[in-house]
Amino acid sequence: MPEIMLLIVAALTLWAVVIYNLLVRDKNLVLAAWSDIDVQLKRRHDLIPKLVAAVRQYAAFESAALTAVTELRTRSVHSNEVTEIGNTEAVLASEIRRLLVLAEAYPDLKANRSFLDLQHNLSDVEHHIQYARRYYNGAVRNLNTRIDTFPDLLFARIFKFQPAGYFQANLSEG
Repeated sequence: MPEIMLLIVAALTLWAVVIYNLLVRDKNLVLAAWSDIDVQLKRRHDLIPKLVAAVRQYAAFESAALTAVTELRTRSVHSNEVTEIGNTEAVLASEIRRLLVLAEAYPDLKANRSFLDLQHNLSDVEHHIQYARRYYNGAVRNLNTRIDTFPDLLFARIFKFQPAGYFQANLSEG
């Protein structure tokens, strides 16, 4: 009888360790995925001043659009919550597209090689953000499902694992 109890305790301990390790793995995947998004957002944020400067040279009267892009960039950089960053980045992506559409009205700007390179780089960054967002949201889904399903939720609560927020920015429009 003591051997059976010892086996049961050993099995329960092993089971608890496996669940805990899976929770830690999923949490770390979410953190790594967020890091990928953060890198892409920083790339975009680094391109914005160059875009604003290029458009400003040709379209001085479009100052409201330039100011909006600059303010949104600043707001996103200073945000710490995924949901807030996602909302700000969605508006920022929309404003960048609007700014690029405004640039269409300036043939000299459209023909400028550095502007064309900048436009290509922004497009590339947008695609990378979209892929990183998909991966991140998949990792969040896995973690949140594990935290919310029995029996993992017991250990998640004991060890204070928190659900992660989805990155909802719709960056693929346009």
